[in-house]
Amino acid sequence: MSGIGRASALIGAGTVVSRLTGFLRAIVLVSAIGAVTGAGNAFAIANQLPNNIYAIVSTGLLTAIVVPQIVKAAAHDDGGRAFISKLFTLGTVTLLAVTAVAVVAAPWLVQLYAPKFPPDQQALATAFAYWCLPQIFFYGLYALVGESLNARRVFGPFTWAPIVNNLVSIAGFVVFIVLFGQTESVTDWTPAMIALLGGTATLGIVVQAAILLVFWPKTGLHVRPDFRWRGVGLNHIGRLAGWTFLMVVAGQIAGLIQSQVLSEAAERYPGIFVSQNAWLLFMLPYSIIVLSIGTPYFTQLSEHAAKGRSDDVRADIGRSIRTLGVFIVIATFALAAASVPASRIFTDSREQASAAAVVLVCFLVGLIPLAVLFVVQRTFYAYNDTRTPFLFTIVQCVLVIATALIAQALLPVEYLAAGIALGQSFASMVQVVLATWLLERRLGRIGTASWMFALGRFTLAAIPAAVVGWVVFLLFGGVDGWTASDKLLGAVGAALIGIASIAVYIGMLALLRAPELAVATQVVRRVIRR
Repeated sequence: MSGIGRASALIGAGTVVSRLTGFLRAIVLVSAIGAVTGAGNAFAIANQLPNNIYAIVSTGLLTAIVVPQIVKAAAHDDGGRAFISKLFTLGTVTLLAVTAVAVVAAPWLVQLYAPKFPPDQQALATAFAYWCLPQIFFYGLYALVGESLNARRVFGPFTWAPIVNNLVSIAGFVVFIVLFGQTESVTDWTPAMIALLGGTATLGIVVQAAILLVFWPKTGLHVRPDFRWRGVGLNHIGRLAGWTFLMVVAGQIAGLIQSQVLSEAAERYPGIFVSQNAWLLFMLPYSIIVLSIGTPYFTQLSEHAAKGRSDDVRADIGRSIRTLGVFIVIATFALAAASVPASRIFTDSREQASAAAVVLVCFLVGLIPLAVLFVVQRTFYAYNDTRTPFLFTIVQCVLVIATALIAQALLPVEYLAAGIALGQSFASMVQVVLATWLLERRLGRIGTASWMFALGRFTLAAIPAAVVGWVVFLLFGGVDGWTASDKLLGAVGAALIGIASIAVYIGMLALLRAPELAVATQVVRRVIRR
């Protein structure tokens, strides 16, 4: 196997294991604080804050400075030692400053993201935030060290470290359950309980970063503090990542509005925590299928774009969309058929699973467009065009905000999360249509009709497959059956429904004589071999 093949297999396997352990982490967390409780939503807001802030910092600092220049630095006479020292000094100082400001501003950040929380719930979320916001620094350290390791072709630790984070979190959450049981009411939390839950979440990120430091000697670099930051790339932030940075900021603003609206959801109804877990389920097929299969196609497409071979780029676009489509279409329909058992994994009752399933299905409406967008957007990146993706992402963000506000105005509180999820999917559909149109203006005809016809054929095969999956769910007793009675049984039921749907889907594709079936079979065999 080639070095790239081994690296791809290692990264792919790490991604799968990371997602599975992340699922287990979410299951244990729900068992500790509940899915539709005031405490659950309070922790969800607090633990999401460092991710939101880090997303902006990482794009402004890491994407703009580190990623484009770290490989170039390896070609320096000193092997990049001076650059890495400057980089780590700048990065550490920036991350410490941002983290300190965020911790001080914790009460205002909670109020900004969850203005509709009652006072007791805001107080609990703020207490959690004090424990969670230090994650910003360790997320940044993990990225700094990880990019340096990747630049030196040490790929494994960066991919597998999050698994250890999940395991640490699982262990800490289990200890919480043993000591305190499930604690749902916002008024029952003691400082010790808050410290254990919030501290566990942050400890996992600390360990995740520390593991990478263990592998640092493999880089052969010796880092020392260096405050002479000239040459790191500060003067090129706008040129390197200005549009990308603005795109992330726009996305964060849209997410902020969604969070503010969702904070209105009362206890017992799907809110912030349920939406996060539904998104986790939604992203599972996207991560495994789109990222693992689509990334090699993007590499090939980029090579053709760099050589000016536009005909090959057009062929790559159609081929990659059809290959992704044959997998992502059945993943969408099978997960929709298994939405109740799958949602039961992250909820505490049948009723909660049914309500959460509606949110999941609303998200799934946008999964196929999102897979197509992956290819279209990265085609612009292959031509070093980040301005156009910014433009169609701004349209998407405006629609996300507008649909969230419409949901807030028109929908009863129990359907607020579902309305926001459906608005997100609608925005994605508009975004991919606009992005495809702009790409055709740039490249000419890109065979849109051909791959749209292929997606239609996959959908035609997936509909009866989903119907069979739903019938299996009903034969298992439906909402009142064993697949919705327990978290573990929910996972088993979702798997069985998925297997039944996939079997019918393959049969339908064979009946339709879909040429993509042979390609999909080859992809699966190649992945299994690796």
